[in-house]
Amino acid sequence: MHFRHRVVAAAAAVGFAAASAVLIVPSAQAAMPGSKSLASVLLKDTTAQGNPSYDKNNADFDILTAAVLAVLADNPSSSVAVLTDGSVKLTAFLPTDGGFRRTGEALGLTAKSESGLVGKYVDTFGVSGIESILLYHVVPGVKINAKAAAAADGAVLSTALKQTVKVNVTKKGIFLEDKATTIRDPKVVITDINKGNLQIAHGINRVLVPGL
Repeated sequence: MHFRHRVVAAAAAVGFAAASAVLIVPSAQAAMPGSKSLASVLLKDTTAQGNPSYDKNNADFDILTAAVLAVLADNPSSSVAVLTDGSVKLTAFLPTDGGFRRTGEALGLTAKSESGLVGKYVDTFGVSGIESILLYHVVPGVKINAKAAAAADGAVLSTALKQTVKVNVTKKGIFLEDKATTIRDPKVVITDINKGNLQIAHGINRVLVPGL
């Protein structure tokens, strides 16, 4: 089966784990976090057949879902699968569909439809490259909520790709500095997705680009 067709039939979630001064220590009386995975959150926005619900909404995560599914379809044992295990603590920065479009335009990757843009990313980076990009958005082992992130200016986060991302907090918001020097840094635009569980995420308006 052609890989683009398999892309449309795949889905899960991306994650992010950190280092430095953003570790949250819950109080003894705090409720125990739940075990709902980020993947289960993303999969709610799929068709009855489990395919991404492609649409014209730039604020959701159809392209991300398709990318994760594509990686897991090609390699079910990929480290990206950690997003399906709600018992594993992590924080993820999830690019919105608009975020994939903005970064795609900066890289010369454009398409009229969301599914077409998924194909452009896959053709350009290959499945292994997409896997690396996804893992660059995952910080395992730590749960960072929006309040902690806002207080973490200058913190360096160690991702599941073994490359770092730096937190830059300004009056304009929370930004993440990646390895790309010629592309604008992503900004956090949605906070505390899956709040109350071990896996938490924040939506960002661009894609983090690692040193591939």
